[in-house]
Amino acid sequence: MDIGFNKPLYILPFDHRGSFQAKMFGWKGALTGIQSAEIAATKQIIYEGFKAAVDGGVPKEKAGILVDEQFGTAILKDAAKQEYITACPAEKSGQDEFDFEYGNDFGKHIEMFKPTFCKVLVRFNPEADRAMNQRQASKLRKLSAYMRHTGRYFMFELLVPPDKAQMEHVKGDKKRFEKELRPDLMVRAIQMLQDGTVEPDVWKIEGLDTREDCEKVVAAAQRRGRTNVGCIILGRGEDDKKVREWLTVAAKVPGFIGFAVGRTTFWDPLIAYRSKNISREEAVMRIAATYRGWVDLFEQAK
Repeated sequence: MDIGFNKPLYILPFDHRGSFQAKMFGWKGALTGIQSAEIAATKQIIYEGFKAAVDGGVPKEKAGILVDEQFGTAILKDAAKQEYITACPAEKSGQDEFDFEYGNDFGKHIEMFKPTFCKVLVRFNPEADRAMNQRQASKLRKLSAYMRHTGRYFMFELLVPPDKAQMEHVKGDKKRFEKELRPDLMVRAIQMLQDGTVEPDVWKIEGLDTREDCEKVVAAAQRRGRTNVGCIILGRGEDDKKVREWLTVAAKVPGFIGFAVGRTTFWDPLIAYRSKNISREEAVMRIAATYRGWVDLFEQAK
């Protein structure tokens, strides 16, 4: 089976759209041209932080960005020129059920930017709404086949939100769900999607607390001859300490090839810059230093 991407991959994701607009700027609903331009200009600061980190020693062949077409067109075009690893999202932002941002035109949009990876974010709980899971799998199968056919890499961000019965089982304790139930649900979700011929090259995985859980996820991702499929840990907007723990655990497990840590990297510097507490240059340097810190941590822990 000729799938997988198993080289080190250190992603700075800033493809946030709805959440970025609402939480960073406090804007709801349709944006004006001026508002869109302001969001795009703010994302440019993150991109400059990424470039500064690469200039400062993060290996270019391992470093990548994940940014959206809506606010990041100029960034994607520049990144392609600079030959950085790029990833572009295909999902509509902020929906419980996966759908294509551009409907059946998804292929045209992928070809417009020719990213290294096409990425989807999918909420998929194997014990939850069965009909919804089937609808999602059928759309994802279409994308997976397209990626295979065009020879591009497919990145799958898997979120497993708890359902009502699962929360009752852990007496409403989200931390218990994370520890006791989520790891096995993730394994089952991966297997269900693979059995439905959804074949990512890289699984983008919510952080796991134990080595054993990381190993189980890799075993699922790489089962039945999928030996080159890689996993990366996402930051989920957690605090610095939690992200460090997750990266340290995952780095030691073969099959975990890197990370995608976004908000924990850029949020505070951007808030400080927007409230005029630091300069643009300082925001860029802070983002660069934090991103570089994750890379150093992962490589040392490995």
